[in-house]
This record gives sequence, structure tokens and C-alpha cells, in this order.
Amino acid sequence: MLDPVTRPPGSLALRCSRAMLSPWSRLSLLAALLLAAAATVLLYEPQRLLAEGWPAQSSGAGAVVLFGLAYGVCTAAFVPRPILNLAAGALFGTQAGIVAALAGTVLGAGIAFTLGRLLGQDALRPLLRGRWLTAADGQLSRHGFRSILAIRLFPGVPFAAANYCAAVSRMGYAPFLLATGLGSIPNTAAYVVAGSEAGSPTSPAFLISMGFIVLSGLAAAIVAWRKRHGLRARATATGPSPEPVQTRPLETTGAGDPR
Repeated sequence: MLDPVTRPPGSLALRCSRAMLSPWSRLSLLAALLLAAAATVLLYEPQRLLAEGWPAQSSGAGAVVLFGLAYGVCTAAFVPRPILNLAAGALFGTQAGIVAALAGTVLGAGIAFTLGRLLGQDALRPLLRGRWLTAADGQLSRHGFRSILAIRLFPGVPFAAANYCAAVSRMGYAPFLLATGLGSIPNTAAYVVAGSEAGSPTSPAFLISMGFIVLSGLAAAIVAWRKRHGLRARATATGPSPEPVQTRPLETTGAGDPR
């Protein structure tokens, strides 16, 4: 009789922990967190800040800090930054609004990057097999700082999408956060000024800020068009080479003459 195979103690718990920490389990957790965040945004409607204002009991530097924290969480939950930037200007004015909006921008980018790196990178990186995805991943991995800087200066890619895509690549935290902070200054300042001067739509500050927003949008479209063609050329150049055509040898007769 064969002796029964004895399982080492704790093997079930070990298998369960490995399953819970597997790349796809972590990716599922990330998807659940993002869905919950999006549902919360739809429920609480943070854009009401533009109409209802900040709670009366919050004021001064504490209100600016609290708004910056809320800004970061909201951007990680897919709230559009233009709405939050306009709200920052309307609530706190130009100077304090720019500080709160930029701090919230960097915080939100860091939250999204951390979530994507810890919960999504291991599962998604093996799926980067298409030519376009491979070219985009190579651009972010090798030239992360200047790529994110260009994305922030010429806003065309949604903020949250850029954060999570960068997290899947191999770029580091420091270049990502530094490029986000520097590249977000012009566009963020324009929206904050527009929000602070919304009561005077004919003022020079409001007109200049709106003009900058329109011009930056046009520049983003041009840069995106040129970058699209650059990625296409790079993807074509790095694509797999065609396999050589195999030829059959000629059959010969017994005398050595080809048939």
C-alpha cells in the first residue's frame, strides 16, 4: 500500500495568498477601486463647487490645503482638471488658487502612478505586444521626462489616462512627478486666472487666459498629429521582419537530371 501524500501545513493559506497577490488579482482590485471612485464622483458631483462655493466653515490656509488634497483625490478618480482649476481660481483667487491646483495636480498624479505601478503594471506589461503599444511604451520608458512634459504642456491626452499609462511603463517616480509639476504650470495658471476673473469676462486677464487656453488646445492637436505619425513610423521600423520564403529542392531522377 502506498502511503498517502501529506501536504505541508499552511499550504492552502500559501496558495490563497499567492492567488490574492497575483498580477491579475491586483489588476482586478485596481479596476474595482477606479469604478468605485468614478461612482463616487458621479454621486457627489464635485463640479458643484463652481456654483455653490466652498463650505463656509473652511477658510484661510487650511481651506487651501484641504482643497489641494481633495483636488488630488478627485483627479485620480477621473474628475476633469479644468473644472477643478476653475474652481480653485473662483474660490481662492489667482495666487492661492494656483498653489492649491498645482499641489493637487502633483498629488493626484502621484496617487494614480502609485496605484497603476503597484496594481496594474505586472499584469498589463505582458500585453504590450502591438506595434503602437510597444512604440508608446518605448517612448515613455526611454524618454519619460520629456514625453510627460510635452503631454502636460500641450494637453491632449486625458490627465488620468496619461498617469496610468506612465505607470505601466518603466519610467521612474522622480521624472514623472517633476515633469508633471513643471509642465502643468502654464495651463493650470490659465484656467485658475480664468476662474478668478470669471466675474469680469471683458478684463484683459480673463481674455488673455482664455486666448492661451484656445491656443494651447490648437497646439496640442498639432503636436498629437505629428506624434501620431512619429509613432507610426517607429512602430513600422521596429516591426517584425518578414520570414524568409522556404523553397523546395528540385526532385531529381536516378540519372541526376531534374524532372
